[in-house]
Amino acid sequence: MLSPRLKERILQKKAQLDALRPLPGAVLARLNKQLIIEWTYNSNAIEGNTLTLRETQMVLELGITIGGKSLREHFEVINHREAIALVEDLARQQTPITAADIRQLHALVLANIDDENAGQYRQQPVRIVGSKHEPPPAWQLNAEMHDWLQWLATREKPMATVELAAIAHHKLLAIHPFIDGNGRTARLLMNLLLLRDGYPPAVISRVNPKGYYQALAAADNNRPAPLVNLVGRAVERSLDLFLEAGIPQTDPPQADEEWLLLRDAAQFVPYSQEYLSLLARTGRLEARKHGRNWYTTRRALNTYLDSLEDPSP
Repeated sequence: MLSPRLKERILQKKAQLDALRPLPGAVLARLNKQLIIEWTYNSNAIEGNTLTLRETQMVLELGITIGGKSLREHFEVINHREAIALVEDLARQQTPITAADIRQLHALVLANIDDENAGQYRQQPVRIVGSKHEPPPAWQLNAEMHDWLQWLATREKPMATVELAAIAHHKLLAIHPFIDGNGRTARLLMNLLLLRDGYPPAVISRVNPKGYYQALAAADNNRPAPLVNLVGRAVERSLDLFLEAGIPQTDPPQADEEWLLLRDAAQFVPYSQEYLSLLARTGRLEARKHGRNWYTTRRALNTYLDSLEDPSP
């Protein structure tokens, strides 16, 4: 399901990262801190949270309240960080994932937001906004979750990790076992599977939610390839981020590669230099750092723009 070229790049970069391990403690701590902020911001923003990336960082690092933002939005940020901590703990355990694990993740996602339903399967029918898929009725949820966990246990070894993570995340979303918080819980589960196999977490970007929902809709219709490749590209971005941190960039960009300063690259795309810098730092735009400056290429800019327009391989 992963396109052959993407699969080859991911496997090569994963092997490169494995060869660099263990990364220096300070480097790893910085990367983890950055990814927690990015992961939390994007996963919440996909679900409608209006806190910006900077505001999310301030809530997580400084514990401050952002004026004009709801209490729920603040709890969504804090709760997601706690849920990530549980994901990291479960990844280290390497034990089979259970219904209790999924419910515990969900309980953290909705803590102080909807304590009555946090960690509890829904007792009523639900509709997925913008989707034609109808989740199973509440009375079927125990059986559906049992079947999903059985599927996960039997597929975990033979199926490629990225494909498994993407499809397991979709299957959980299709069941929609909770009244709210299904998307965040499913993406946490996706990254639990990636972390267990030594991959960094994949951040599904809020920049193109339409592409994400279109890929999920295709998976609803038994066409998982667009979703698998969307997740695969997110995995590759995270691998690039870790590799960039682990491999010192000592040589300046070569002239024959046509590397551009971000301030010059900004004239070719509808984005500011600051936004291109964010894309570069988070691995979403292929770029290289020399000294204090980031460089990218016209090809990399076009690749990023293409990824926003089409979630398919």
